[in-house]
Amino acid sequence: MTDGPHAVPLDYRAAGVDIDASDDAKRRIRSLVESTYTAGVRGAFGAFGGMFRIPPGMSNPLLVASADGVGTKTRVAIEAGRHDSIGHDLVNHCVNDILVQGAKPLFFLDYVAFGKLEPSVVEAVVAGVAAGCRENGCALLGGETAEMPGVYTPPDYDLAGFIVGCVSEDRVLGPGRVVDGDVLVGLASTGLHTNGYSLARRIVQDRMKLRAGDPFPGMDLSVADALLAVHASYLAAVEPLLGVVHAMAHITGGGLPGNLDRALPPTLDAVVDLASWDVPVLFRELQRAGAVSTDEMFRSFNMGVGMVVICDGGDANTVIQDAARAGIAGWRLGEIRPGSGRVVLA
Repeated sequence: MTDGPHAVPLDYRAAGVDIDASDDAKRRIRSLVESTYTAGVRGAFGAFGGMFRIPPGMSNPLLVASADGVGTKTRVAIEAGRHDSIGHDLVNHCVNDILVQGAKPLFFLDYVAFGKLEPSVVEAVVAGVAAGCRENGCALLGGETAEMPGVYTPPDYDLAGFIVGCVSEDRVLGPGRVVDGDVLVGLASTGLHTNGYSLARRIVQDRMKLRAGDPFPGMDLSVADALLAVHASYLAAVEPLLGVVHAMAHITGGGLPGNLDRALPPTLDAVVDLASWDVPVLFRELQRAGAVSTDEMFRSFNMGVGMVVICDGGDANTVIQDAARAGIAGWRLGEIRPGSGRVVLA
């Protein structure tokens, strides 16, 4: 029914939603999704809901869930025209978030929202998600791709992820296991990971006057390469020691002060030795060009520390060696002392 004899008939495409493009995107990503399926998956691609078996043989299994995004790192990907890594970032970020409680990932769900759906971009983003799932042994169990004209302006899009893992109740890590005299082991980040990009982009674009393809100062990388380095997963580095580690902290938004305190009981402090590692060039150049205070740098960025492991001093070298076997540098970052649940940068 039309409003008058000369009204042009409307359809969903004219309103900004292309169902054919959506169907094309689904065809493109099917094999990517199925490449992540593990033994726990029940059902097939395209169901209304994903099904997964609880792993057998676990005593008192607890499900651990988390959700996150990649923030304004998506703007770097869009400006660089590179969409195949931020999905990987998203999975690894979520894996690390549940790993700190001792949980291993079971399955992952993704959500991608566009102003105008581009099937090739969807395919690239989901390829990154699938790569992250394969790296961490978790299934991409489902997701949603939405086209939302009027909410997002092309070529902008947003990306979010949801993870579920499992841990036996008697193996949950956290503040209750941390004791006076424990050691902090730092595990190196691969760059900014997925935090601090609003500040980093402001510095790079407004102060450094650099574009995605320009060389990043002090590094043998382009700006895009430096800023789009994939967020590290620490699962392979610490999984062999989950029965030995006392607690962990994933260093994301808020930096060391805003994340390491979440692994502390109220009677102990974490004393971080700032001389124990060299802050990578990426962070030093951002600080210099932006005239950012050191306190603000440590609140906004990970400063080269992607994960902190808290363990008995006798196990610290084992943690460092296991991390090295997984290709991640580790070092003694500091120690646990009596206090009031604070992080002390010394």
